[in-house]
Amino acid sequence: MEYVYAALLLHKLDKEVNEANLTSVVKASGADVNEAQVKSLVAALADVNIDEAVKAAPVAVAAAAAPAEGGADAAAPAKEEKKKEDPKNEEAAMEGLSSLFG
Repeated sequence: MEYVYAALLLHKLDKEVNEANLTSVVKASGADVNEAQVKSLVAALADVNIDEAVKAAPVAVAAAAAPAEGGADAAAPAKEEKKKEDPKNEEAAMEGLSSLFG
């Protein structure tokens, strides 16, 4: 997973996602570098538009903050808004995400 994070970091910083840069970032994190995984990830990302893959990836929604103690609706349960997701969009997002892993 650290290799994917390193690739995302490099992309965010507008650096080329290549073997040398990926190895440098992973080494800087203190993790041991597996050259086979680095090569595999670089090859898998060669034809991937990372911006589109990130946009298509499902995002976890943060839980609503608890109301302040003694607030007017402190006893009222938090209402959650649920969006109906199109299964086709979810499948497309998973395909884009799976392409990151080969």
